Amino acid sequence: MANLFAYGTLKDADVHQNIFGRLLKGTPDSLIGYTITQIEIEEEFGMETYPIITATENPKDIISGWLYEVTDEEIQLADTYEGLHYKRAEVTVESNVKAWAYIVTD
Repeated sequence: MANLFAYGTLKDADVHQNIFGRLLKGTPDSLIGYTITQIEIEEEFGMETYPIITATENPKDIISGWLYEVTDEEIQLADTYEGLHYKRAEVTVESNVKAWAYIVTD
């Protein structure tokens, strides 16, 4: 099992059903030292704007999100969903749990 910190579309119930085939159960948590920016990704019907996080190491920068427990297989499904514009990185959330989060690629 693994932990997944979600701050954008991975929090949506419809996305859970489409990617994982189930509704994930989670708890609210925060990520300190990161900020949310926006990126544009070309989709089938044009450009779409999505949130993406970047490390700042500033303790005043806090992102609210949800912490979910997922299987290793589900993490791989999330990797596919997030695509090339995001990379998975290990972070430590406010509750002092290590989790995967999708951040800006270098």
